[in-house]
Amino acid sequence: MKTPIPVSVIVPTFNRQPLLERALQSVLGQSVQPQEIIVIDDGSTDGTADWLQTRYPQIRYHYQSNQGVSKARNTGISLANNPWIALLDSDDQWLESKLALQWERLNANPGYWLCHTEEIWMRHGKRVNAMNKHKKYAGYIYDKCLPLCAISPSSVIFHRKLLDNVGWFDETLPACEDYDLWLRICSRHPVLFIETPLIVKYGGHDDQLSRRYWGMDRFRIRGLLKILEEGELTPGDYQLTVAMLKEKCSIYVQGAIKRGKHTEAAYYQNIIDTIVGKNAAHA
Repeated sequence: MKTPIPVSVIVPTFNRQPLLERALQSVLGQSVQPQEIIVIDDGSTDGTADWLQTRYPQIRYHYQSNQGVSKARNTGISLANNPWIALLDSDDQWLESKLALQWERLNANPGYWLCHTEEIWMRHGKRVNAMNKHKKYAGYIYDKCLPLCAISPSSVIFHRKLLDNVGWFDETLPACEDYDLWLRICSRHPVLFIETPLIVKYGGHDDQLSRRYWGMDRFRIRGLLKILEEGELTPGDYQLTVAMLKEKCSIYVQGAIKRGKHTEAAYYQNIIDTIVGKNAAHA
């Protein structure tokens, strides 16, 4: 049996016991094993605790009151005994060679601290093709991270020194927390990408965050505002960020007006008038 690699797998979950089995089996079925798997139960009431501790006693289990996926991931990372972290959402699945191929690629490219992979999308039991806007990239990909989340959390292995450098998941964001983190990482660091699909993402179920929140771009706008305020961007990336902020705010304003949310529309129009307008005047 191969020696386990120094990776801690963090699996946050909330009332997904039937799906969790598939996710955990995909980790245990890896051709190389991680040194530890940690399930962070974010307040489940569906019997996850008893089921997991009976079915998988070898897996570390931690319960917390329901505080959201960012808090769950941060808790898992803080409990991890290894410097390398792999994330897996409890409704997703890894293919058998996922960890092995990523570990090989990272070892061949010292100085890179994050590796992500291509993915397969499944919706309602059928495979669907990703649109071109979801195309994945390697290298310095900050510009590719601006329109939408360019890296799937379930596909990454990263070194925790990245979080020490740019900050952890933002626990105040109820959604798009991954978009926010990848912006901060990719504005400073290049990433590795494996073009082979190594994860399966399952969509279409009722508890996905994209179904819970209208106007998801408002969370991305918060991420854009944050990174502009940090003052760490190159001049070119700064201007790209301002342009994306204007685009997202403009779309949000139009949507808010259509829904009669005039206070919200005024708030985001003010962002355009102040931050975007100020930068246009100094361009």
